[in-house]
Amino acid sequence: MQRYFVEPHLFHEHELTIIGDDVHHIVNVMRARAGDEILVSDGAGRSARAKLVSLSAKEVQAEVIEMLQEERELPIRVTIGQGMPKGEKMEWILQKGTELGAYSFFPFSSERTIVKLDAKKEAKKLERWRKIVKEAAEQSHRAVLPELLAPVSFREALAAGQAYTQLAIAYEKEGSTTVHEVLEQMASGDSLLVLIGPEGGFTPEEVAQAESKGFLPVSLGPRILRTETASQYVLAAASYQFERKASIHRKG
Repeated sequence: MQRYFVEPHLFHEHELTIIGDDVHHIVNVMRARAGDEILVSDGAGRSARAKLVSLSAKEVQAEVIEMLQEERELPIRVTIGQGMPKGEKMEWILQKGTELGAYSFFPFSSERTIVKLDAKKEAKKLERWRKIVKEAAEQSHRAVLPELLAPVSFREALAAGQAYTQLAIAYEKEGSTTVHEVLEQMASGDSLLVLIGPEGGFTPEEVAQAESKGFLPVSLGPRILRTETASQYVLAAASYQFERKASIHRKG
């Protein structure tokens, strides 16, 4: 069953309204009719099974049949601070990161960042990136729509760390502390900001700056990962660490 996201203020207990690009998809691509059923989420955790009532070129009205109790989100909130990569790698990072449960994404520029976005390019990129996140969240049946923050400087990314429970920076020269050790210190409801460098990684000076702000340098294993792979490693590790525990708890 197809899933769509709606604005929270249009998601009500008994009825909801779909607007924007999804209207075209429902009416012209899916060729849906009144009476068809869809899944709908408000992007903040509420989900429902709904029946289409009326369809027009501007909006789709649906009746809520059943509120759903879904457990699809990671027990911890993982924010991927991603050094801006070249080409279309960011799109892949956002798509796969959303599928693997990222709570939000935090693009930033650092010393070895090659990509430079001016204001016009940034707005266009963000629009496309948010569409990729939304489509990936719908495909993977997420109940929470990951937030994509506007690109910032490395200094601003470090300053944002005050809002998180745990802070980590992936560093290929770190030989002792692993990301698993950070995850083991966390509990359900905690938040993690992990910084991942662009191609070429971080400079020693940047790692030192991060440490002074409370970030713990961590290894992502014995192999050197590409920048577009690193975030997927972190999310997969978090999934194993916390969703395995949840599964064992339910069985017990």
